[in-house]
Amino acid sequence: MMHLRIRDMREDNDIKQKEVAAYLLCDQSLYSKYEREERPLPLELAFKLADLYHVSVDYLVCRTNE
Repeated sequence: MMHLRIRDMREDNDIKQKEVAAYLLCDQSLYSKYEREERPLPLELAFKLADLYHVSVDYLVCRTNE
């Protein structure tokens, strides 16, 4: 379920995959694989995404809805 939450957060903030990938210092194609759950999202990148969207890592990984 995490891939749905990170995609939704990106879309809700009108950010392109390429922009998120640049923020994470990775290729857009790799970030796309994280969103599609073809590759596991490393914990360090989950922390960066949580900071980007001002949410908790628990929210990104669907452990909470708050």
